Amino acid sequence: MKKQLQRILFMLMVFSVTIALYGCTGGKEGEGDITESLPESNTAQNEPKKGGSIVVGIQQDLDSLDPHMIEAAGTSEVLFNIFEGLVKPDENGELVPAVASGYKISEDGTTYTFTLREGVKFHNGQPVTIEDVIYSIQRCAGRLEGQTEPLVSAYSVITEVNQVDEKTVELVLEQGNTELIGYLTAAIIPKDYTEQNTNPVGTGPFRFVSYSPQHAFVMEANEEYWGGAPYLDKVEFRIVANTDSAMLGLKSGSIDIYPYLTSDQAAELSSQMNILSGPANIVQALFLNNQVEPFQDIRVRQALCYAVNVQEIMDMIADGYGTKIGTGMFSAFHQYYREDLKDYYQTDIVKAKELLTEAGYPNGFEMTITVPSNYQFHIDTAQVLVEQLKQVGIMAKIELIEWASWLTEVYRGRNYQSTVVGLDAELAPKALMGRYQSDSTKNFVNFSDKEYDEVLIQAVNSIDMQEKIETYQRLQEILTEQAASVYLQDPAKLVAMNKELAGFVFYPVYVLDMSKVYFKAE
Repeated sequence: MKKQLQRILFMLMVFSVTIALYGCTGGKEGEGDITESLPESNTAQNEPKKGGSIVVGIQQDLDSLDPHMIEAAGTSEVLFNIFEGLVKPDENGELVPAVASGYKISEDGTTYTFTLREGVKFHNGQPVTIEDVIYSIQRCAGRLEGQTEPLVSAYSVITEVNQVDEKTVELVLEQGNTELIGYLTAAIIPKDYTEQNTNPVGTGPFRFVSYSPQHAFVMEANEEYWGGAPYLDKVEFRIVANTDSAMLGLKSGSIDIYPYLTSDQAAELSSQMNILSGPANIVQALFLNNQVEPFQDIRVRQALCYAVNVQEIMDMIADGYGTKIGTGMFSAFHQYYREDLKDYYQTDIVKAKELLTEAGYPNGFEMTITVPSNYQFHIDTAQVLVEQLKQVGIMAKIELIEWASWLTEVYRGRNYQSTVVGLDAELAPKALMGRYQSDSTKNFVNFSDKEYDEVLIQAVNSIDMQEKIETYQRLQEILTEQAASVYLQDPAKLVAMNKELAGFVFYPVYVLDMSKVYFKAE
């Protein structure tokens, strides 16, 4: 058993190390890169300078300042700078100790033991105690008085949170689980602190300064950060209304970093700013509500898959850059990912029309694609989809809504037909595959399949690495066979950065780490 667990942990470590590298593929074969995909090195001409303030443009408002209540990936990428868990991801995809200085997992995978790091302080100056850690875990697990469900669903497997001594906490699980470590990035916060949603307090390299809804989130350097203070004094995350506003800000110099460019925008800015390229590590899809007409019929969903030409989408909106996918997982998950599924549905207009006729739609139908108005990349994708679907008689119209409305109506309310967005994930395969469990609160596509639910339980509970790989690959196969949605791509991420700056790092998860960014010494 011990050797088996060691093998699993080793394979997970290999997965973590390779996830960032594997996700960098994509683009037109044989063409030169239009961007630089690696961060700049610290040469004699590129030494970091301490101090300075920058503005980073972001596409959406924050849905919560409380780290345990976040739903939107765009919020997580900002608050990554403020909060830390017992562990946190680094740029290589490894989970490294953070508030904890180290940990061990029992041979059967049922007990996690963490040792707290010495000298970690909250932004209010108070030292992090074992009581704060236990409180944070219990809160995420939904075990505090008055809570009815976990705030972090993965924590539902935790049955006990025990204090071993003043520096050691033990988590006891209901059964062996080797994936929980990927979720222990959840923030450690002060015990019984009730103002996280208005004045957040964490342990990260930056501390909260101010937040103006629909305008900006401002943070400043945490000079007492246990890992060393960041280079920059202050960072403002400015919420831009649309990409036109972002481009004006970039050209005028009022925005220093913007990480959501289209290829056309990158080309337009290339002489004025440095353009960096890296993996987005998201699943972009035309997500279908499986419980509304006509998408409750598998033949209709499959018809859409045959009608869509993914390569054409990538060519038209990103000059071919991106990685085609055919299932609900992106390629950076390496050994879990079923790359062969990307070609499961070859574009076949005749086949699509045949399936629509069988389903009772010989002349096609009308449908609505609801898209958040602040994501130009998804809007552009939807526009290409509209034209492609016309070829099989499907007349699609695009409905643009604000991000907050998308969260309320589409994600939480499931009041929609279809939508184009991207889904991110923690460093655990369940983070993506768990979204399709029949009773999951994150299952906004309303997918339901008995075999899928059974295989998911088997995958999560397995401590045999080969079995875990095989079961997660079967889950992807089911999603593709059932055409749960029309899976498109893991897009390339193009970032515009002020030429006076350096140190921007791409992560295998959806974060904007400002602790490494700096002004170059003159």
